[in-house]
Amino acid sequence: MNTIRVILAGPRGRMGIEALRLIADTEHFELVAAVDRIHEGKYISEIEGLPKLQAPIYTDIEKCLKEVKADVLVDLTTPEIGRVHTKKALEYGVRPVVGTTGFSEEDLQELKQLSSEKGIGCIIAPNFAIGAILMMKFSQMAAKYFSDVEIIELHHDNKLDAPSGTGLKTAELISEVRETKKQGHPEEKEILIGARGATYDGIHLHSVRLPGLIAHQEVLFGGFGESLKIRHDSYNRASFMSGVKLSVETVMKIDVLVYGLENIIE
Repeated sequence: MNTIRVILAGPRGRMGIEALRLIADTEHFELVAAVDRIHEGKYISEIEGLPKLQAPIYTDIEKCLKEVKADVLVDLTTPEIGRVHTKKALEYGVRPVVGTTGFSEEDLQELKQLSSEKGIGCIIAPNFAIGAILMMKFSQMAAKYFSDVEIIELHHDNKLDAPSGTGLKTAELISEVRETKKQGHPEEKEILIGARGATYDGIHLHSVRLPGLIAHQEVLFGGFGESLKIRHDSYNRASFMSGVKLSVETVMKIDVLVYGLENIIE
């Protein structure tokens, strides 16, 4: 397999450190640069706690893309920064693999058009854990038979967006096969505003944020005399790396934007 040259944005984050290890351990991956808020001009190997990779660090994404020949940008930053990085990468002909969430429908449409114009692939993944993708697929299957459903997503207390991209994507997938339905008693009243969570197409979506958690989600279905629970748990960030590896390899073979790994998993 040909070597894939990777720029990593967000190398000092917990996901970023795992991605550095993945790149170091994958024979056909090569880290050619990193983008960070600090450490301009230094090398990854010089930063305490990071793998000994001889890749320069840039604080300016555009300067990095101009000076470094790369195939793929892996972005594991924040929603605001991730949107900018994704657009810049496409403009410079570098294929983005993006693990940040918070993209609006307008953002996705703009990036889809840019990806199409450039004729290169882009993958935006609300969740890189293969088990989480299967959880979403199974939930969509179940929704054909259970129309009453609620989603509870649980994450660490440093997560910036709520609901999570995975929770929202799950609701979107379920709504594709489920007729819109207002759940609960027709005269239901919230004594405390927000007690029933957010709603997406009639689906109630609840976000939990607590220290000690990583990434977890339950999809609860109710029917006459029975219930069905589909749950996925990520106990560490290494669980996301199989999806990052699959995405980097797959984005080299496609020429469109793909939103969600469920679209590239058989």
